Amino acid sequence: MRAVVYDTYGPPDVLRLEDVEQPVPKADEVLIKIHATTVNRTDCAVRAAKPFISRLVTGLRRPRRQILGSELAGEVEAVGPAVSEFKVGDQVFGSSPWIFGTHAEFICMRVSAPLAHMPSGMSFEEAAAVCDGAILALSCLRPVDQALTWLRPADLRKGQRVLIYGASGSIGTAGVQLARFFDAHVTAVCNTKNVELVRSLGADEVIDYTREDFTKNGQTYDVIFDAVGKHSFKRCRGSLRRNGAYVATDGLRNLVLAVWTARIGDKRVLFPIPPRYTKKDVLFLKELIEAGKYRAVIDRRYPLEQVVDATKYVETQQKTGNVVLTVTSE
Repeated sequence: MRAVVYDTYGPPDVLRLEDVEQPVPKADEVLIKIHATTVNRTDCAVRAAKPFISRLVTGLRRPRRQILGSELAGEVEAVGPAVSEFKVGDQVFGSSPWIFGTHAEFICMRVSAPLAHMPSGMSFEEAAAVCDGAILALSCLRPVDQALTWLRPADLRKGQRVLIYGASGSIGTAGVQLARFFDAHVTAVCNTKNVELVRSLGADEVIDYTREDFTKNGQTYDVIFDAVGKHSFKRCRGSLRRNGAYVATDGLRNLVLAVWTARIGDKRVLFPIPPRYTKKDVLFLKELIEAGKYRAVIDRRYPLEQVVDATKYVETQQKTGNVVLTVTSE
């Protein structure tokens, strides 16, 4: 099978297309023929080994796993003898977190993985662009308590005011739609070209950051969700209400701040990273999509052969929504 591989850390040019051995499903696995996948910021960070400390997980001198990619949509090609949830020919979508491997024509996944039947009426490209950004946003915003204060989500509730910074990216476009579903009042921050898009996703108010600094307009919020990792608790603190939360998606400094603010002060940093990817969440997203309450936003589509160009575009940090790789034509 064809797959995009890399055997050294570095710029996008270390990626190359090669023929590799096709995997064989185990008893509790399905073999999926991948039609579409994505390139996201996690792929870029892992490939570049940034931050350097990430090599303790991904491989100190060279990557342990040679195939990147964590989102997919495709068809079940074969099933293991213990599999009853899926059958050959089923259209599926989901995520392969931390294991990666979706920048390829085939992948094996356990039936217990974050994998589900595709939403009706959705294309493979649209389905591939759902899980990563949406599950990250869901892990940050959902109204659920967890044991550790700094790891729990924002516990977003009806009527609360939430500001989403970076509202036009993969996580941001998901965050706007999910916050709207949770009946929060949503203020979205993006650049000029994406104002109308973000408004169409359900934002009550949209701030164009090229014209206005939300930290200086006198408005306050229950939650500030930094979906792109470009702000800071220090800058946002004055825009938080008492007992408000700054929710971070990047930066190890925020883990320290999360622990510190859990004990001191009336404004908190929450850092629910890494997220938990579960089948339950994929099924929840499927229901939202089929109810017309969530849609994937796609910026550009590239064939698998152009993965280097796709990756370079993602690294401009100017993409809107998701960048899709088409692996096999529908």
